[in-house]
Amino acid sequence: MMKNKKYWSIILIVMLIFSALCLVGCGKQDAGSKAQNGKQTETVQPLPYEGQELLVYSGAGISKAMDEMGQVFTKKYGAKVNFNYAGCAQLLSQMEINKQGDVFVGGSLNDIEIAKQKGFADQYVEVAYHIPAIAVPKGNPAAITGLADLGKPGIRLILGDEKANAIGKKGAKIFEKNNLTEAVEKNVVARAATVNEIVTKIGLKQGDAGLIFEDNGFEAKDIEVINIPPEQNAIDKVPVCVLRFTEKAELAQAFVDFTASAEGKAIFESHGFKVIE
Repeated sequence: MMKNKKYWSIILIVMLIFSALCLVGCGKQDAGSKAQNGKQTETVQPLPYEGQELLVYSGAGISKAMDEMGQVFTKKYGAKVNFNYAGCAQLLSQMEINKQGDVFVGGSLNDIEIAKQKGFADQYVEVAYHIPAIAVPKGNPAAITGLADLGKPGIRLILGDEKANAIGKKGAKIFEKNNLTEAVEKNVVARAATVNEIVTKIGLKQGDAGLIFEDNGFEAKDIEVINIPPEQNAIDKVPVCVLRFTEKAELAQAFVDFTASAEGKAIFESHGFKVIE
C-alpha cells in the first residue's frame, strides 16, 4: 500500500511540473506574438507624395536656396524635385513653347506679371526680398564706394542682360533713377545672361564692379558686396506660383506652401535673403 502511495505521489509531481512548463511556454509564445504584432503596427508609413516628381522653373540666381529647399521638401514629403535654372526670360519662353512644369520661382515681381499675362499663373506668394547690390573683386582694387563711382571714366562694368534676367532689368531702373544711365553705359564691358555669371566674372577680376543681388554675394569668397542705400535702390521680391498647366496641382501647391512656411523661409535666410514676414 505504501509503495502505491509513493508511486502515485511521484506521478502527481511529474504531472504538476509538466503542466507548469507548458504554462511558461505558452506565456513566452503569447509574449512573442504580441512583440511581433507590435513590430507590425510600427511599420513606417509612406510619405504623402512618395514616388512622385515635380518640375520647378527657377531663376538661376536663386539656385543655392532652391537646391536646399528641394532636398528638404523631398525628405519631408517624398516627392523628387527637379529644377530648371536659367534667366527668367528664357524660362518664360520655354514654358510658352512646352506648356509643361509645375512651379515657377521668379527673380522679380515683373517675372510673375509676365507669367500672369501669358496665362501661366493666377495667384502667387512673395517669400523674400531681392535686393540689388554692387559687387567688386576681393580687395576692391578700383576703390568703388557707391553707385556714383560706376559712372566714372575707366571703370569696367559687368551687368545683367536687360532682356534676359531680373538684375539686368533692375540695373536699368536703378541707373535711370539716379541719372547714371549714360555714364554707366559707356563703362559696360560685358553683359551676362544670369546673375551667377556676373559673380564669377567679377571674382575673376574681369571687371571692376557689377550689379548683383545681396544674396548672390552671401559667403562668396572672391567678391565683396557694397550695399545700395534704399532711396537709391529698386528693391524687388521673390514670387512663387503654381503653373496653370501642371498635372499635379496638389503637389505643386504643397511645394509653394512649403517655400512660404516658416521652415521654407528659414532656408532662404540661411542663404542671405531677407524674408517677407
